[in-house]
Amino acid sequence: MTIARRSRQNPLVREFILRNVEKFPNSIAREAAEEFDLSRTAVNRYLRRLIDEGLLVATGKTNARRYELRNLVEITFRLEGLTASSSEDTVWRFRILPHIRDVPKNVVNICQYGFTEILNNVIDHSVSDDAVISCRQNYCKISIDVMDSGVGIFAKIQKDFDLPDPRSALLELSKGKLTSDKARHTGEGIFFTSRMFDVFQIISGELLYTRSRADDDEWLIETSDILDPCQGTAVHMEISTDAGWTTREIFAQYEGDHMRFRKTHVPIKLGNYPGEQLVSRSQAKRVLARFEEFSEVLLDFQGVEEIGQAFADEIFRVFRNEHPDITIVASRAEPNVRNMIDRAMLGSDDGKQGTLFS
Repeated sequence: MTIARRSRQNPLVREFILRNVEKFPNSIAREAAEEFDLSRTAVNRYLRRLIDEGLLVATGKTNARRYELRNLVEITFRLEGLTASSSEDTVWRFRILPHIRDVPKNVVNICQYGFTEILNNVIDHSVSDDAVISCRQNYCKISIDVMDSGVGIFAKIQKDFDLPDPRSALLELSKGKLTSDKARHTGEGIFFTSRMFDVFQIISGELLYTRSRADDDEWLIETSDILDPCQGTAVHMEISTDAGWTTREIFAQYEGDHMRFRKTHVPIKLGNYPGEQLVSRSQAKRVLARFEEFSEVLLDFQGVEEIGQAFADEIFRVFRNEHPDITIVASRAEPNVRNMIDRAMLGSDDGKQGTLFS
């Protein structure tokens, strides 16, 4: 009896298909053929092999064929009876980790850090006695969701710090070092978790906050109001299975001297309310809150089309003159925003213009 042997396939073609099928579900065959100068027949052999191996799923007929990554892991469970003595690391060790398959150690470490930080927040802060956990993995990414039915993260921060509204709570949360229980928490967990994953999302109350890593390794940050308010808090985290960074590298980006968390990255758009412009000193003071806790602050102006003279003056002249030991750097500012910052900086005691990144 003759045993038919499958022809060897180029691993670069396989990798291209698997890493790009989510972007081109209806045209991945054409994209791969053009990328590697292959015939459609040859690419179809790759697709059939990936389906046979359980990595892809195909739906639809030939002229409307659609390909998707198949979930290799898909689990959901509920934790009930959560108390202050509940152990997030035990849940990770016995309920999540055994299901994660064939990924590098740095990715596993990031998943562990993010999951345990978020579940610990549920246990210590949410006032929820239950949580729903889900974990999914396909060839390209791992997704973890943690949902509770507690008081809601933005509402709790607003109450604990006497803030005017949940949107102000989100702005403070983004800065890091925010905790109502300094004896037990540093307030750094969500700050670092949101920067370790490719996508980090919080839904709570009427607010949706999304932080995602762009192709150029910059960050896209979006906030929006949701029509159907969310009871409690839902956190969604995604990371690529070929992520090239480590937890240690993320920590190092925000450390100052003596391994302390001394740098922060503040998206200015979080200080802006829908239908308003950033023009007043009171708006600037809301952005400036707790800056004294850091030695370096990166103000990210992505998505901000213009600012007012008073807003710029309060941050880049008044605050800098009062706190010369704190470095403030403006990033991703539009030309008219940059001009307003430079005008304010020229009036500061040192007379130096702002350091601006493209």
